[in-house]
Amino acid sequence: MSVQQQQVLYQADPQMVGTLRSIRDRVHHICRSYVNRMVRVQTLDGRTFEGVIVQCDSGHLYLSVSHPAGHRGFFGPGFGPGFGPGFGPGFGPGFGPGFGPGFGPGFGLSSYFASQAAILTLVLFELLVIVLLA
Repeated sequence: MSVQQQQVLYQADPQMVGTLRSIRDRVHHICRSYVNRMVRVQTLDGRTFEGVIVQCDSGHLYLSVSHPAGHRGFFGPGFGPGFGPGFGPGFGPGFGPGFGPGFGPGFGLSSYFASQAAILTLVLFELLVIVLLA
């Protein structure tokens, strides 16, 4: 029986790992500090979104946006703990009123945007600029 050698396709530069973790942690802390606030974010590929920060975890920013034309987001049922109004009866913990079926904790829509809102999931490493809006 022969043992095949695994070919490494990519490995992060060990000197950069600490820097990347530091950046991720800093952006995560900033985003968590401004939950329920209106912001504008710009991504590495030049896309810009305006919306309300719903949640931020260690790798993602969840942004409630209105008029998500052409952008994928969550409408209706959510998956994960609920934050703000959601759609329908939820099963599991949630915070705020619901308007439709949800499975487990989910991300509900902010009352700012009513029926035309969506939750965008943005990767923290892809964010170049976050601007607090009035």
